[in-house]
Amino acid sequence: MNNLSPGSDSLLVPSQAVREPGDAPSPPLPAHLEQLADRARGYVEAASSANTRRAYASDWKHFSAWCRRQGLEVLPPSAQTVGLYITACASGTATADHQPNSVATIERRLSALTWTYAQRGTPLDRADRHIATVLAGIRNTHAAPPRQKEAVLPEDVIAMLETLDRGTLRGLRDRAMLLIGFAGALRRSEIVGLDVDRDDTEDGRGWVEILDKGMIVTLRGKTGWREVEIGRGSSDATCPVIALQTWLKLAKIGHGPLFRRVIGQGKDVGPDRLTDRQVARLVKCAALAAGVRGDLPEGEREEKFAGHSLRAGLASSAEVDERYVQKQLGHASAEMTRRYQRRRDRFRVNLTKAAGL
Repeated sequence: MNNLSPGSDSLLVPSQAVREPGDAPSPPLPAHLEQLADRARGYVEAASSANTRRAYASDWKHFSAWCRRQGLEVLPPSAQTVGLYITACASGTATADHQPNSVATIERRLSALTWTYAQRGTPLDRADRHIATVLAGIRNTHAAPPRQKEAVLPEDVIAMLETLDRGTLRGLRDRAMLLIGFAGALRRSEIVGLDVDRDDTEDGRGWVEILDKGMIVTLRGKTGWREVEIGRGSSDATCPVIALQTWLKLAKIGHGPLFRRVIGQGKDVGPDRLTDRQVARLVKCAALAAGVRGDLPEGEREEKFAGHSLRAGLASSAEVDERYVQKQLGHASAEMTRRYQRRRDRFRVNLTKAAGL
């Protein structure tokens, strides 16, 4: 049984391929190509984010374990086996806890299998009726409205900033992250992936350039590089540029990761960049401390906020032409941008009255 981890196998690196019993062994690479093979493995990893690779590896492990319990083989790929697997996921029989997976989880698991099989050079046909028809039935039967994170609006962000201690490095760092994340409509991975300058680190996902009227954030995304413009705020207390400059100055950061761990009882800054989970934790804790959506029960409030709340907040509150919001979020379509618009006046355009009723 194969427990192939995505990213560990590639046609580009046959000497490292994970093989099944009975597979013909691949000829070893000549010594002068080993360095090129190492570079190829790096490109394979760069083709997807670390979070995606972790999720895909977990999904492959889940599928492999299910096949092992059913006495089925994972190779060669079988559309019928995969169809039975996603059926088990939807019905709650794929694992011992009998918890059915959501449609979104099932679709991600299927993407993981497709990706992993492709990496082995043994493609899985998702259009096969054993998969496509079953998946369509699962969507029709179990699909539910998406559970979106709550948007934090400008007044919420201001209240959240007041919960942070301006006299500590941690407080200054968190202020800068909240303001840049909101004003730039950045994903949590984009926030923590920023460096001070271009090419500072190998794992950096972008960098910042501070100008007179604001800052330019250059980001590496799924479809290439893009630039996000963040203007200066209407006051120093809510200006993302000033917040970032203050953090960099007092944390004595001139090179490398922009947002780092605070160590030494809060008096020093370490070399390691923060993880995206810490952004989600910051947004949740600050929103709860500020009493955002205090009209909701405590348990429900805890599930409402995460890193995406900043991104949705800008999309919901910026009173500008929609195309500018779409550009800031890096969306290919206006429809995708509208999905991010939460707590706003949805009836600013009243088609009922416009039609004469």
